[in-house]
Amino acid sequence: MQPIPYLFFNGNCREAMTHYGMIFGKGPEIMSFEDMPEADRASMPGVPDDAVMHAGLAIGDGWLFASDDTTGDTPQMAGCNVCVSLAGDDETRRVFDALADGGDVRMPLSPMFWTSLFGTLTDKFGTRWMIMADSDYQ
Repeated sequence: MQPIPYLFFNGNCREAMTHYGMIFGKGPEIMSFEDMPEADRASMPGVPDDAVMHAGLAIGDGWLFASDDTTGDTPQMAGCNVCVSLAGDDETRRVFDALADGGDVRMPLSPMFWTSLFGTLTDKFGTRWMIMADSDYQ
């Protein structure tokens, strides 16, 4: 069993997951509300057809799931981060910089006692990330 982070967005899930797919090198699987059976759609009047019912993005051996919150009530992400550990410093810098573009770096990448690089940020979609390098840093 493996936990899977599930993110909720206020109408921009498709944009966010497509952006993450470009960064992590694999397109997301996206199912829109228009893809639902008609009987299920009928119970959700007013939901835009292009809203994302469910999206999944493979990142390494794990997954990131997401959806649009059609109520618009999803609060900003707080108290939780998506943590990704990457192979090598160059890949760690590339991913960190791509996620930081248009966002807010909370802690720049820097060496830590457990890894050669670690940093935190909130991206332009409001997702909080912890990014680090896989290493046996001494």
